[in-house]
Amino acid sequence: MINGLFIRLEWKQMLRSRWMQLVAVLFVFVFAAISIIQQIALPDMNNFTRQTASFLNLLLFLLPLFILTIGSMGIANDLESGWFSLLKTYPMTIKNYIFGKYVALLLSFMLILLLAFSIVLGMSSLAGQVHLPLVFVGLSSVTILIFSALAIVCGVVAKSRLHALALSLLAWAFALLLLSYALMAVGTVVAGHTLQKLTIVMIHLNPAEWIRFGYFIFSGQHSVLGPSFYEFTEFYSSLAGLVVYVLVTICWIVLPLLFAGFLLRRKGDQV
Repeated sequence: MINGLFIRLEWKQMLRSRWMQLVAVLFVFVFAAISIIQQIALPDMNNFTRQTASFLNLLLFLLPLFILTIGSMGIANDLESGWFSLLKTYPMTIKNYIFGKYVALLLSFMLILLLAFSIVLGMSSLAGQVHLPLVFVGLSSVTILIFSALAIVCGVVAKSRLHALALSLLAWAFALLLLSYALMAVGTVVAGHTLQKLTIVMIHLNPAEWIRFGYFIFSGQHSVLGPSFYEFTEFYSSLAGLVVYVLVTICWIVLPLLFAGFLLRRKGDQV
């Protein structure tokens, strides 16, 4: 009962946030702009069009950034303002608090995603040239699930809202930029087979690359990684690979939430 009320309260507060409203407008505007550009561009040549590539880049760059910053600052604000200390006086466990914040963040960004997709599909019904593959829709939801969990961790670790913002930007930069550049730099000094193994490891350890890899696999774009990754891509194209992909994705969701709960318990009476 308490947990349900807490989730509704957090969700309403998040939807009323000016930051969240601005993010929704910006995200929908960019999605619509990409769709309009696609309508006046050349017709589709294959399943992986320039529109799909633009949607994928938008998904992997903007959505994690918004989720990490808004989600982490929400947690940090609770700890900094004393709201969390007040909540501890109610019959609500830390697990319920983490779960409530996670679900509220999840529902908020799912609503934004639904709004953006609805507008794109509405434009598609008028123009007939805009497409949203089901794989893209599914992995968009996975992106929200994973990065919402990471946002909770950043918020728990942070000492203030400003610290949370810095941590979330650092996490975003590592996932989307720095790790990829580091891998390219290492590739200039190591053998090809070593680079191949490092790439496979990096795909599993970087949530952004994991989602990008999932899109290429499940949309049939197996040749993107090149012939040297043939066995790797063939495995994930099989039923066993699908099971492994789901399990790794679950780990990316559950483990950060468990870690956040552990850290929050360690803080104890400090908050």
